[in-house]
Amino acid sequence: QVQLVESGGGLVQAGASLRLSCAASGRTFSRNAMAWFRQAPGKEREFVASISRDGGSTTYAEFVKGRFTISRDNAKNTVYLQMISLKPEDTAVYYCAARLGGGYNHILDVHYDYWGQGTQVTVSS
Repeated sequence: QVQLVESGGGLVQAGASLRLSCAASGRTFSRNAMAWFRQAPGKEREFVASISRDGGSTTYAEFVKGRFTISRDNAKNTVYLQMISLKPEDTAVYYCAARLGGGYNHILDVHYDYWGQGTQVTVSS
């Protein structure tokens, strides 16, 4: 069993930056690919970014390339999402997800096994 707890969300103005964190329980964190998804009101959950077990490979949704950076610290059992140049359309609940085993480039939520409760990010114009 893996438990994921996100933090770092909040209300910011357009152009600001935020760093989201996702702390994972258990001793298998380094064996899991990790990802961030988001869900805006009235919309389906969508892929944001993913990272391989060792942090050496990443995948991004086209709409966040150059603005968001996913990283992980396996010693701290934590994955991060650094977000810069935030836009109002980035407003959503951001979820952390874990995929048991490898395969860092999965962009469908059905490929992930564990989910956090989400953290709200609101970007005002």
